[in-house]
Amino acid sequence: MTGHAERKPAAPGIAARETAAASDAAPETAAPKEAGSPRLSRPAQLGLMIGPVLTMVDSSIVNVAVADIARELHATLDGVQWVVSGYLLALAAGLAASAYLARRFGTLRTYRMALIGFVAASAACAVAPTVPLLITARAAQGLLGAPLVPLAMTLLLGRQGAARRIPIAAGLLFFLAPALGPTLGGLLVATGGWPWIFLVNVPVGVAGLLGLRRVPAGAAAPADPGARFDPIGLTLLAAGLTAVLYGVSRAPLTGWLSPVVIGTVSAGLALLAGYLWWASRRAQPAVDLALVRYAQSRLALTLSVVSSVVAYAAVFLLPVFTQAVQGHSTLATGLALLPQGLITGVGTALGQRLATRIPVRTLVTGGFLVLGATSAGLLLLQADTPLGVTAIILSGRAVAIGFGITPLLFAMLAPLGDGQLADGNTIFNIAQRLGGALGVSLLATLYAAQVAATDPVTGFHHIGVILTGVALGAALLALRLAPIRQPSG
Repeated sequence: MTGHAERKPAAPGIAARETAAASDAAPETAAPKEAGSPRLSRPAQLGLMIGPVLTMVDSSIVNVAVADIARELHATLDGVQWVVSGYLLALAAGLAASAYLARRFGTLRTYRMALIGFVAASAACAVAPTVPLLITARAAQGLLGAPLVPLAMTLLLGRQGAARRIPIAAGLLFFLAPALGPTLGGLLVATGGWPWIFLVNVPVGVAGLLGLRRVPAGAAAPADPGARFDPIGLTLLAAGLTAVLYGVSRAPLTGWLSPVVIGTVSAGLALLAGYLWWASRRAQPAVDLALVRYAQSRLALTLSVVSSVVAYAAVFLLPVFTQAVQGHSTLATGLALLPQGLITGVGTALGQRLATRIPVRTLVTGGFLVLGATSAGLLLLQADTPLGVTAIILSGRAVAIGFGITPLLFAMLAPLGDGQLADGNTIFNIAQRLGGALGVSLLATLYAAQVAATDPVTGFHHIGVILTGVALGAALLALRLAPIRQPSG
């Protein structure tokens, strides 16, 4: 059988799986198109994008308000830091349950209820009179918001088999959101006070709920009342993710060899290994590991995580450099970071158009080569470099990152059937969270060590060298991708 053999339309995902399996030995081919769910209207797409954007913005928006919250609620800075950490840890735990909830209750219904819960928790955060209550509300916000990103991706991609395509606007907003958080947070705190960093979610979330009314019922796999609950697997996965993320988040503060970091990361990895063993022996595990059974999917997943690490490391470290070394304000730094989100959309649009004409391997390899070249531009930054130059360098990196979004998602998810999309997207988000947190923490630690040994500019240049090397290494790895093309339409 070849990648062009006739497929039965009654078996969603089979054509894509056969295409992925045959693609390593096949010449440059396009995966077959399959009929699936109807195209989503613009209001429906907007409703689905609002939830993920809110959760990603909320991952970083509170950072700029920590001092104000501590002062107004009469708490210590260490105590208020749990407002940030509690959200991220609860988000990790909630991811573990996302795939099961989508299978059991339906993807669209689960997404709608998660968005309602996230909006309600945001309102509770805004009116919290004490730090303990605020931490509790933030944990609820993270737990309820966890399904929004993977389930929105599932609904946006639709039931199209191998022809799944992510909307260009979604690619733009998903990558703009992390850069938007600190800027938006600074503006809201300056104009209305810290409660507004939570209150802003209420009207925006309601708008998203209204948009969901335009999402057709057949946009994703229906509910399966017979889906089995896997309490052991869920516990292993949630506890493992939470422990690893907590340890990684503490590493820049206490050191990678501190007992708390070694203990929590080791325990978390052991729990995750236990989940892998458990899931391989279950017919319906908490999260189906089908995605990692395909070599091309594993490779595309790895490259996606590398891309995120290279992208977000600059997003997190550049504000430190521009404010502490160059003396720019938080607002000015945020405005300099914003164009990269918009330019990512341009790269996404270009990559999506070319993905139907040029093989995935060529596109992704080229994207990482451009990312490596533009990351080398970070070596040009000095203490007196204008912010405009910084914005131009970041925009070049953003084009390269956007360039590979569509082909990598296609290569990663093409082998999966519609019923496995929620699981595949959950694995993707788990990998992004773990890989991103680990990469950023390692680079933050290296930057601090370099600053202590040399100076801030030299330290930042060392990070630029590392990011350049990682991008070029990923370009070599991308040569192992299959020479398939994404279907048009």
